[in-house]
Amino acid sequence: MAYKKWTASAKQLAPDPRYKSKLVSKFVNCLMWDGKKSTARRIFYDAMDVVAEKIKDAQPLEVFEQAIDNLKPMVEVRSKRVGGANYQVPMQVNQKRRLSLAIRWLLQAVRAGSGSPTSQRLASELMNAYRKEGAAMTTRENIHRMADANKAFAHFAR
Repeated sequence: MAYKKWTASAKQLAPDPRYKSKLVSKFVNCLMWDGKKSTARRIFYDAMDVVAEKIKDAQPLEVFEQAIDNLKPMVEVRSKRVGGANYQVPMQVNQKRRLSLAIRWLLQAVRAGSGSPTSQRLASELMNAYRKEGAAMTTRENIHRMADANKAFAHFAR
């Protein structure tokens, strides 16, 4: 019998000190490089301060959560081999993977930019995702467009 091995990381994840949010903790952990959590936290909090300065009508945590929600994909294409041919089959994405993809795309967009501090790039990308625009949102739209283009193969999905 095959089983999936899950780590206890979700249970052990402590909320961050400023916002008391586990989502923020998860994001900071993904932002972190070389175990430098205090640096990652500083970058994130600086970005949230910039967001609070620029967007007056919403709390920075709400902007962050809405940006992540906007980036979460509903469907994705997965390669499936049927009768000697590979098909790109559109499939629903489960909750955990939706969150991890959203965070990954956001950080990818932030790291692709250059010339300004990471906190500035993160703040602008968060505000763009909040308004449903920007590089990370483009990645999500491309994934949805690919799934829509291949919906003829949806019957291959289990």
